Amino acid sequence: MPNKLKLLVVTPDIKLSTQLVDALKNVDVFDIELKGNSLEALDLLKKHSFNLIITDLAIGEIDGWRFSRMVRSGLLATAKNTPIVLIPPTYCERIAESTARAYGIDAILQHDKLNKLPHLLANILSEHTDKSSRLPLLLVESNEQRAAQIRHDLELGFAISTTDNCADAQTLIQQYNYAIVLVDATHGSFERVNNFLQQLRIHKPNQAVVTIIDSQDADFAEQLLLLGVTDFIRLPFNHNIINKVCEQAARREDFMVSYDEFAEKVELLSKSQQGYKDLFSAHQRILMHLNTSVIEIDQAHNICFLNPAWEALTGNRLQSSLGKPLASFFPQHEAEKLEKLISAINMKPGSKDKLELQINHKLGHQIWIECKLQSIKERQAKSNITLSIDNIDERKQAEFSLQHLAHHDTLTNLHNRYFFDQQLNLFCQNVSNGQQHALLYIDLDHFKIINDSQGHQQGDKVLQKVAELFEQCVSGDALVCRLGGDEFAIILENTDLLDAHMIGESLCQTIENQSFRFGEQSYSISCSIGLTQIDNKNCDASECLKQADIALYVAKSRGRNIVHCYSDSDAKSKQLLSGITWAHSVKEALKAQSLTMYFQPIWCYKEQKVSYYEALVRLIVNDEIIYPNQFIPSLELVTDIDLLDQNVIEKTIALLGEYPELNKVAINLSAQAFNNANLLNTIAQSLKLHNVSPDRLTFEITESASISNLVATTAMITQLQKIGCQFSIDDFGTGFSTFSYLKQLPANQVKIDGSFVKDMTQDNIDKALVNAIKDISHSLGKTCVAEYVEDQETFELLKEIGVDYAQGYFIGKPMPAIEIKKLKNTSENSIA
Repeated sequence: MPNKLKLLVVTPDIKLSTQLVDALKNVDVFDIELKGNSLEALDLLKKHSFNLIITDLAIGEIDGWRFSRMVRSGLLATAKNTPIVLIPPTYCERIAESTARAYGIDAILQHDKLNKLPHLLANILSEHTDKSSRLPLLLVESNEQRAAQIRHDLELGFAISTTDNCADAQTLIQQYNYAIVLVDATHGSFERVNNFLQQLRIHKPNQAVVTIIDSQDADFAEQLLLLGVTDFIRLPFNHNIINKVCEQAARREDFMVSYDEFAEKVELLSKSQQGYKDLFSAHQRILMHLNTSVIEIDQAHNICFLNPAWEALTGNRLQSSLGKPLASFFPQHEAEKLEKLISAINMKPGSKDKLELQINHKLGHQIWIECKLQSIKERQAKSNITLSIDNIDERKQAEFSLQHLAHHDTLTNLHNRYFFDQQLNLFCQNVSNGQQHALLYIDLDHFKIINDSQGHQQGDKVLQKVAELFEQCVSGDALVCRLGGDEFAIILENTDLLDAHMIGESLCQTIENQSFRFGEQSYSISCSIGLTQIDNKNCDASECLKQADIALYVAKSRGRNIVHCYSDSDAKSKQLLSGITWAHSVKEALKAQSLTMYFQPIWCYKEQKVSYYEALVRLIVNDEIIYPNQFIPSLELVTDIDLLDQNVIEKTIALLGEYPELNKVAINLSAQAFNNANLLNTIAQSLKLHNVSPDRLTFEITESASISNLVATTAMITQLQKIGCQFSIDDFGTGFSTFSYLKQLPANQVKIDGSFVKDMTQDNIDKALVNAIKDISHSLGKTCVAEYVEDQETFELLKEIGVDYAQGYFIGKPMPAIEIKKLKNTSENSIA
């Protein structure tokens, strides 16, 4: 069976853990793990990820507050935004709210309200986003330079909104709640700030305010405090001072309000003795004011006693209900269940039981109730049955909401991967002789272009529309699911391969005919579909999913926008299976940030030092380094190489921003990169994000790839050079008859293929070819680089020929950026 939502409960209190499990026992959604203390829980979270965490406060050496901060640190295997619910032994509203905000806790639940837990978890899971525990702060600062510095100093502890004038600040404060307002009251701005503070004192007297001042006058500071300012900061200030002052000021209201609440609770406690006396004197009135409906029925199952809660529950008057059969107030199918249970209890005097069912309301709707029944023996040897009925409609609706959330994709409202896995297993387990079902595995083609160029919000709209189209194209019996990202699956019940193939073709045509317009841009996408049959001979769920996956990649490799039906010959293609395996590995590696970059130095003969580096990608799988020649050919086969291109570019530019020692870097691009309309935008955005100058980047593409798409290559080179990047033709010489193309390509550099370089000291033909490529490159105003320089003799010969740059193990092996930082001076002087 597929995994349920994983819930971790941390408490040493066995009674509390039992109550928590009981509160969730009717919600068949969670796989609950119990841990008795925080250290055990942290050991588990270092290795495994959970969907939800519930924690007590006293859980060992690390209490519940600090345990929550550890989860929010992002150092564990579980996501740092995992929802956390705290159940403290005592509860003070304001203290709880302010402390929870500081420690990143999503909700606090009192011990006596555990029955609300399913509803609470449903709300948290349906609304949960990557929440921030930072306090909201409004900065009123007209000096842009100072505003930028303040935002930088406070960004870790505060969510900052900025305005440059008091009028706008007044409007924002009326619309939003800010923990603190930080306003500049330096020389020349006091009159403006004075009016602002006077208005603030009228409309929001408890607002925490900190002012920035440059005056040495104590009377000036006193005047600000009289206007309601919480604290002030004198220029010049440093990072620690502004953080400390703002943090204390923002918490001031919490401390004052929570102190008042605490004093109120002490007073209430002092009156508790009198309260107990009053409770005792009112004992006889409890039944009449109880929210639980209490009922007694006779031997004929007619109502002989009711309390007023019955009227509030069902809308029926007490007098009109007395004497009527209890079952008459329930829907027929529910009445049958109730009558059966009453008869069973009547057989055993003194026994009791309970069930959940729906009761009719007088206004026509139905309400979920929990009905507890007990047989009571009377003196006359007769036994009547008493029932207590509680309204659990809110809890049941929360359970249904939680069930829906567990089984549905929140974006498209289609069934999700969890439900799909369940249903696929059921279809495979229950297929009978002669019965046939079909599985369609669907991947959207070119969706990533929309997502990258228009943003995820527009991409989500496309996914919602596609989901709607899929449901329109299939019958109501079909199960349409979103598996994640732009992948979907459809299970067609009682459908043979031919009919399933026709449905798949209809899906392809429908998506192809749909256009998506954002502003002035119009986009079209398509879908590729893998199809397999489910019958009594092919009824292993994992194997069926694998077959559909293989068929999908065959469809993509044959040009996309087609339906391919799985056959045994597909599975026999080791090359295709290898490509699929590596495609999945790379996608998982990208999600897990497991791609790493190495950099190989390139020597400049003219400057007699390492001039720049080539970026080389490595894949980390099971702590093992996998080299490009092991996975890139497979990725190219299944046309997923553009995903790798984008991540290599983004990761390399990020490292350029982090390590100035990487003065300049060359990045290899695949042939498919030039079909990616968003490539240039990705490069430009990454350069801006990491503040990297474009002249530190050279892009390389192989000679064969550039010739295969000469027009696109030329256009891309021109665009890259416009933003300041350079371009190089890699592995040049393998197609020696293509010298004429070199003239057409506006590249800055030519890289001589290593197959000519490595044997040139023994082979005069190779030496002549290297010399010819060098001469041609120079005559066209381009520099040249020789690869595979493995020894001193080759290095010196290339220098003699006049090649500009050399690359190879003789110069240096590829290494991480941190190693280049440590060894840069040694690397530059190792050859000289």
